[in-house]
Amino acid sequence: MFVVSLIARPHHLSPASVEAVRQAWGGGEIRWLAEAEAAEFDMGHAPDRFRDVWEGLQALEVDLNLQPAEGRRKRMLLADMDSTMIGQECIDELADAAGVGAHVAGITARAMNGELDFEAALTERVGLLKGLDVSVIQQVLDSRITPAPGGRELVATMKAHGAYCALVSGGFTAFTRRVAGWFGFDENRANELLEADGKLTGAVARPILGREAKVEALDEISAMMGLELSQVMAVGDGANDLGMLRKAGAGVALHAKPAVAAECELRINHADLTALLYLQGYHRDEFETGAAQPIFS
Repeated sequence: MFVVSLIARPHHLSPASVEAVRQAWGGGEIRWLAEAEAAEFDMGHAPDRFRDVWEGLQALEVDLNLQPAEGRRKRMLLADMDSTMIGQECIDELADAAGVGAHVAGITARAMNGELDFEAALTERVGLLKGLDVSVIQQVLDSRITPAPGGRELVATMKAHGAYCALVSGGFTAFTRRVAGWFGFDENRANELLEADGKLTGAVARPILGREAKVEALDEISAMMGLELSQVMAVGDGANDLGMLRKAGAGVALHAKPAVAAECELRINHADLTALLYLQGYHRDEFETGAAQPIFS
């Protein structure tokens, strides 16, 4: 048995669109998870021409996904940070403060699309931050970093249903510690920016946490929790996320770079992070929001 999910931004999913897809594929009864936002129906087989229909719905800004019905609700969330749980790339924000923003942003974009070796690209970008005052990190956190919509609901709801949530980033611990605390992640892993005399040295501690380290985190944490990989949902947007996205039971490419999205079966291009709850069959009424806090306080 399979489940077809149609998800859009609030008030952007037409009942007519859902019914048209259901009728075309001979699907079961429609279940609305959120009015005009998320709906699903069952199918006894994988539908024909799935990507053709998916392409047509992209023009309507509707995300269409297909997955096995069994085991949809996951026991672990493994999430990337930059451009996934937050709206920015932290290294680009630091580079902008250092006066090399455009150059570094270009390298970041190419690395995240898989055009450059991640470790080499990170080393080059961090090198350009040499001499930057460490206090700038706090300034960037306070003034430039914004949480991605739906992130609090995603983490709080999964944790309320017994899931373990880990933030695993190719970015920096100076940011993941704060971001993980705000969202309520159980743990965080990232690279450590080295500093001396209140200045960044232009280097990161070794080994660098990149693509393989994210896969290792998936294996280590799931083993620690006694979980099968099929019980894990991973989410990310960049090439360094592809290893964990392919290996997890549900790997979701969220607003991902083209080369990344092309490698993933589950893709969210239009909705926010609550889409990951709808993919698991959660109804909007089941969402938790966690304790109210000021942004990144």
